[in-house]
Amino acid sequence: MYTGLKHFHSFFAYLVLLLIAAAVINAILAKAGKRPFAGLGRKLALLGLIAAHVQLLFGLVLYFVSPAGFSNFSGATMGNSTARLYMLEHPLTMIIAIALVTIGWSKAKKAAEDGKKYGTVALWYGIALVLMLARIPWAVWPVAG
Repeated sequence: MYTGLKHFHSFFAYLVLLLIAAAVINAILAKAGKRPFAGLGRKLALLGLIAAHVQLLFGLVLYFVSPAGFSNFSGATMGNSTARLYMLEHPLTMIIAIALVTIGWSKAKKAAEDGKKYGTVALWYGIALVLMLARIPWAVWPVAG
């Protein structure tokens, strides 16, 4: 179970990154083109939100069943940069990033003007994307294909 969950979490991350990046790029282009916040733009932002939350759920399960996750929480782990990445930095940063995506979606829905909606998605999802990219364990991340 652990291995399958780990592989799913690793490969599903590609979809999450793709959807979040697509939502950011689309929001920037749509705001510049003064398009309405409907259709593709709204769906990309929503799909990015949903995918990020699914990834979070699987990541939390993985955090508690992985030997590198919660069970590895100790003072000694803080001295090892790789162990600290898996035990603290990656999960905490991803939770913050997904919270930012959630805030961005919520604020975009409440905004009155389409330009503000797209601007909100671009800002909040963009910051979340940078955080996600900053704390992916690139050295062990599987290459698709």
